[in-house]
Amino acid sequence: MRFLSMVRVEETGQVPSEQLMRDMSQLIEEMTRSGQLVSTAGLRPSSEGVRVRLRGGTIAVHDGPFTETKEVIGGYAILEAKSKDEAIELTRRFLRVHGTEWNIECEVRQLDGPEFGCRP
Repeated sequence: MRFLSMVRVEETGQVPSEQLMRDMSQLIEEMTRSGQLVSTAGLRPSSEGVRVRLRGGTIAVHDGPFTETKEVIGGYAILEAKSKDEAIELTRRFLRVHGTEWNIECEVRQLDGPEFGCRP
């Protein structure tokens, strides 16, 4: 089964330390080798993004930053796991690497569809 772990952050301009980057690279390499990590990436700041909305049949594009939002998706990981509990544990490992300097949370949701081991 595949799960999407969405990293929610407050955009404070906080920059990862060199140690965090080394630890994260090591974790990513380990999880990729084991087949538990399918894909991961950080996202550019919301000030560089857009939101495309459909409301009442009309599509509108809004440039970031999105002042009405306290937290934004700052990154993601697609995980291969045998269960939701395993996906949660993999996400915990990711969070632990960040230590005490970061305040982040991840939302973990299973990907749906027959190609991901789920029934339609």
